[in-house]
Amino acid sequence: MSGPSRKLWGGRFSKSTSRTVERFTHSLNVDQRMAREDLLGSIAHARMLGKSRIIPRKDAARLVKVLTSLLKEAEQGKLRWDPSAEDIHSAIQTLVEKKAGSAAGRLHTARSRNDQVVTSFRLYSARRIETIERSLLAAQKKLLAQAQSAGPLTMPGYTHWRHAQPVLVAHILLSYLEMFQRDRERLSAARQRTLAELPLGSGALTGTSLPVNRAAVSKELGFSGIKQNSVDAVTDRDFAVETLAALALLGTHLSRLAEEWILWSTAEFGFLSFDEGLLTGSSMMPQKQNPDFLELIRANSSKLIGDQTSFLTLLKGLPSGYQRDLQLDKEIVFEALDRAEGMVEMLAAGVSGLRWNKAALAAQLQDDSLYATDLAEYLVQKGLPFAQAHRVVGQLLTHADQAGQRLSKLTPESFRRFSPAFGRDVLKLFNPAVSVARKRSAGSTHPDEVARQIRRWKSLLKG
Repeated sequence: MSGPSRKLWGGRFSKSTSRTVERFTHSLNVDQRMAREDLLGSIAHARMLGKSRIIPRKDAARLVKVLTSLLKEAEQGKLRWDPSAEDIHSAIQTLVEKKAGSAAGRLHTARSRNDQVVTSFRLYSARRIETIERSLLAAQKKLLAQAQSAGPLTMPGYTHWRHAQPVLVAHILLSYLEMFQRDRERLSAARQRTLAELPLGSGALTGTSLPVNRAAVSKELGFSGIKQNSVDAVTDRDFAVETLAALALLGTHLSRLAEEWILWSTAEFGFLSFDEGLLTGSSMMPQKQNPDFLELIRANSSKLIGDQTSFLTLLKGLPSGYQRDLQLDKEIVFEALDRAEGMVEMLAAGVSGLRWNKAALAAQLQDDSLYATDLAEYLVQKGLPFAQAHRVVGQLLTHADQAGQRLSKLTPESFRRFSPAFGRDVLKLFNPAVSVARKRSAGSTHPDEVARQIRRWKSLLKG
């Protein structure tokens, strides 16, 4: 543990900072997770200062050596700093002073905490976004495996939570893949935007009079270029807003899936179940096996949506130039990243333990109303206008209800009373396999189309 941390500022002051102010402005508990990124930024900065002859090369070499050793400690989880430090940047500066001696005083040359902090923030955010991308890819692969194993298994599809038409289980699972693919693309775009322009070298607001090589630092840190306006560089947080927007939409998709699976796993549906290790019980009711993990995914989505709103509200009143309000930006983003990563990991675990109840699905497919659209399109193929076919089938359904009969149990002659276009083959339509096989449009639930989509996804998810 090092001694008391010395502030990066203070030359103008004759009194110590109030303890109340220190407690209120302290951010180390939040930004300490950026230690690795702060060190990476400082290494690139120190190396550039030496190569540009802004500081003596021997001092630059000494700084790079010390910072690299601290980076190694950070990556091994061994780095320790003074917990009373104002922030992680001050804490690391103190460690550098302890190990690098007089050379440490040159590290902050040509930079401000304003450009230093946002550079670390960008690097950290990009790394965490990439982790979520990988986790989401893993969840997609598990969903694809479920779709492959589902084979011809069919279930009732729903609109307005009412029976609509038969659909392959695999087709439903592939619909989740589509949502999460868009999420991955948005996260990737947010990550690329985060690393598009390097702020470091912009100073506190207006740049520096020293001959810094910002392009060299940008290349070393993995940025695509440099910020072209120093005022914008220290205040721009659009990358964080875009990240939060991508996470909020990811959370919305996860919540929709969770809601569906919660309902389908109830006794009233009984369509699916989960590995017992994922479920929790009740302190009072011995019979309960609750999918709490899905309920918490659903609940956490509201936090992600709130995080985006909170961040935009934080930004909306800020004028040009850095404002201390931005100290709170990292807390919002870090919590959102943590939350989203946990939700995706939980989804992957849920998919691995997913089991479908074939008997319950088959029982629901006995509902003859599921085949009403097939009847209407059958009549269209016989030459009737769709509007007329729609009315005929509606009348048939009403007749069957009033007679207390199942539509599939009526005779072909009964069907022909409503339209002579019905043939004896009409009764073959009341079959889920026939229903899905009749779908011919690209992207439909036809088994061949679903198989094609599975092949497509196997290729897309190879990474």
